[in-house]
Amino acid sequence: MKGPLFYSKILLFGEYGIIKDSKGLSIPYNFYNGALKIDDELSDTAKSSNLELTRFSDYLKTLNQNQDIKVQFDVDALQHDISKGLYFDSSIPQGYGVGSSGALVAAIYDKYAIDKITVLENLGREKLLTLKSIFATMESFFHGKSSGLDPLNSYLSLPILINSKEDLEPAGIPSQTSSGKGAVFLLDSGIVGETAPMVNIFMENMKQEGFKNMIKTKFVKHTDACVENFLTGDFKSLFKNIKSLSNTVLDNFKPMIPAKFHDLWKKGIETNDYYLKLCGSGGGGYILGFTEDFEKAKKALSGYKLEVVYTF
Repeated sequence: MKGPLFYSKILLFGEYGIIKDSKGLSIPYNFYNGALKIDDELSDTAKSSNLELTRFSDYLKTLNQNQDIKVQFDVDALQHDISKGLYFDSSIPQGYGVGSSGALVAAIYDKYAIDKITVLENLGREKLLTLKSIFATMESFFHGKSSGLDPLNSYLSLPILINSKEDLEPAGIPSQTSSGKGAVFLLDSGIVGETAPMVNIFMENMKQEGFKNMIKTKFVKHTDACVENFLTGDFKSLFKNIKSLSNTVLDNFKPMIPAKFHDLWKKGIETNDYYLKLCGSGGGGYILGFTEDFEKAKKALSGYKLEVVYTF
């Protein structure tokens, strides 16, 4: 057995801000994907995935008894498949901020949810919010608190615009241009990041008045502007706002930026060759980069592994 493919995602804008009702924009990233598979002979990686699915199935069993979640799972079928050698066959790197657990959650929901909401339905706001809420509860098994956005993106395989916690919609993003010099890219930090500790640091910081104020007056303001600029294809304003956002993150989110990248981050702001921002919760994994001239950014970042996500 091999199930359908579910793709990784990139939250272009909105990391941390969406916890505090900023806008956000999440896009599928088809370079990485995963699918449920059953094999008789399991590799070590597949065995460890199979074991994780065993624990996850126990968690879903408890969710079935929970009146708050608007779905039931066929846990018997899932556990039967696990005993047969079910695992999640994935190329999505874990701890890199591109939604490895989100794709797994989407795949499990797709295969084992009873009376699931399908992608073929007319997905109005209510159904999207229901899906997001189900996915948040499912994904919290993997790293504490989840917005449910990663699995939603993976499940729908569409760009999603987050206007606020209670208002999201599928989004149309400007078409990519192959002739354009500008690019959004991923920079590989070479370090695996963990979501839960980073989110905990953020939540602790939010108890301080100064930090809370900075989130509202600077971080959310720049994030919202970047989302608007990107969706309308106003790239001139986008780079002005990305520079401000990159600066704000460097000043206020230092624990989320691996120490050896602090200078590189600053260099981008000073030279305007590229601007860096967090990809997901930070602490490692990928760092997201924006540049008006990818060739220039490539030279400035020679020695680092870059992957282009979007060109304009």
